[in-house]
Amino acid sequence: MADKRVSLPAKLINGGVAGLVGVTCVFPIDLAKTRLQNQQGAQVYKGLLDCLAKTVRSEGYFGCYRGAAVNLTLVTPEKAIKLAANDIFRQKLSKDGKLPLWGEMLAGCGAGTCQVVVTTPMEMLKIQLQDAGRLAAQRPAPTPAQAGAPGPSLVAAPPARPAFRTSATSITLDLLRTQGLAGLYRGAWATLFRDVPFSMIYFPLFANLNALGPRGVGASCQGNGNERAPFLQSFLSGCIAGSVAAVAVTPLDVIKTRLQTLQKGEGEDSYRGILDCIRRIISREGPSAFLKGATCRALVIAPLFGIAQGIYFLGVGEAVLESLGV
Repeated sequence: MADKRVSLPAKLINGGVAGLVGVTCVFPIDLAKTRLQNQQGAQVYKGLLDCLAKTVRSEGYFGCYRGAAVNLTLVTPEKAIKLAANDIFRQKLSKDGKLPLWGEMLAGCGAGTCQVVVTTPMEMLKIQLQDAGRLAAQRPAPTPAQAGAPGPSLVAAPPARPAFRTSATSITLDLLRTQGLAGLYRGAWATLFRDVPFSMIYFPLFANLNALGPRGVGASCQGNGNERAPFLQSFLSGCIAGSVAAVAVTPLDVIKTRLQTLQKGEGEDSYRGILDCIRRIISREGPSAFLKGATCRALVIAPLFGIAQGIYFLGVGEAVLESLGV
């Protein structure tokens, strides 16, 4: 029988709450991922832990959350659109409660396409804020003459606090003034090429993993088709499916990050498009560069989607609407 149909408002609430909780938990790792992916020449960071340690040392604890305000503002509509769209497409494509693999992949494709309208500007702004600390750490320290004191120059040593400060508002206004709305959607095709394959892998894999375990724990056990998977089962299914999909599309995420980064460090390449980016990365850094940040992505996406699916299947949205008498 068909799964219980959930109202669209409940889906939006579920996706929004899940996004807020998930982003708050994993944002520092996402910041490290962006900085590691953007490294081309000078290696400011040696890895995830080194990046986080240097960020805390030079920018303070809250430096790990640079750009988080953008994510927390836009992740609600982004995750709501993604989860709700996938659920709607699955309902439309299913027949007699059954959905073939091609239907699951098509539903994921539709969900990934729908979310790009919010994801692209969100990622565009977030990346500039996240990468500002890396660019500041690359700037040479003042020479002894400039500093007015004897001693060697500490080239590439991170300053106590980065001098470069910006905000999402200033970046948005500058892009709108110089490039129009298209400036906020720079890298939209790269975002689409990342998110569509991700959703095509994630949603079918999650649905099949989530269907393997027992049903009805903490839910209706009447055998009327309304049973839900237990929270832990949905959480683990989301974590596994998310990590697999995240690692699989990491090369596409590297390309997207490079294209959307406006400020480049000294000696770092700028790119004219997706194909030019691929060619330059291969020629200058080798194929392994396409896997930069893969571990970080798995560590970010796994709990992010685990939390999302756990909240979604717990029915937080339905409970909120019920308490409001809707």
